[in-house]
Amino acid sequence: MTDTQQAQPRDLTRQIVVISAMVFMIIAAMVGTGLLGGTAVQDLQGGALDEDGSYLAPASPAFSIWSAIYLGLIAYTVWHALPGQRTKPRQRAIGWWIALTMVLNGLWLVLAQFTTLIATVIGIVVLLIALGITFRISVATRDSEDGLVDALLIDGVTGLHLGWVTLATVANITAWLTQLAPDAWGENATTWGIVVLIVVGLIGLAIAWFSRGRLAPALALAWGLSWLAVARLTGEPESSGIGITAIIVAVVVLLAAVLVKTARVMWSSND
Repeated sequence: MTDTQQAQPRDLTRQIVVISAMVFMIIAAMVGTGLLGGTAVQDLQGGALDEDGSYLAPASPAFSIWSAIYLGLIAYTVWHALPGQRTKPRQRAIGWWIALTMVLNGLWLVLAQFTTLIATVIGIVVLLIALGITFRISVATRDSEDGLVDALLIDGVTGLHLGWVTLATVANITAWLTQLAPDAWGENATTWGIVVLIVVGLIGLAIAWFSRGRLAPALALAWGLSWLAVARLTGEPESSGIGITAIIVAVVVLLAAVLVKTARVMWSSND
């Protein structure tokens, strides 16, 4: 990919916006998680967002993936701020979108801390849409000349973010519906949970195919699904059906990404 040498005022503006978005995300995360005073995330919304809040909530250790995502976004922000990245066509295409995903990321925690459960559903759906667009741009702008840093800080971080938020959106919506649903719905919770997980698996397969085997989204999805299985097989509410399905879907999604990636590499080597 050939660099555009002529700097434009919006290039510097973009770098400033990305830095500002990262700062907002960190401050919002500190406020939203109760680090600066307030309620811990697992206790927000009457505990609806905790691992026992719904049948599709992963166990608490799953959320440690946020550390990797946040560190990746911070590293991206520092790298993007370097003068050498100012006029890169790929940064021009994706920088604004990554900034938006950081703002929406932090905003979700603020919504969870101070508003209602339905507001968090709207917030995470908007974040998922923004991440989908950002990931599409990352795939479309990827060039064979892009190096390891591009692969890690654009493709890797965006892929992890998308994969995790895909599952987090399902968990968030399920938590909201659980609060609304009558107790009688619990009799069919396992059936509906399995159906939803199959849909998640299909989404994971679509991402693998569209992205030509990007591993980061599959890893994030498999991570979340594995901890969802742990929560349903060892915690409450218990559901062996959902737990086993989550394990199967995690394996299928990860295997599909590996196979597509391998096939693409073999195809390229034969050209």
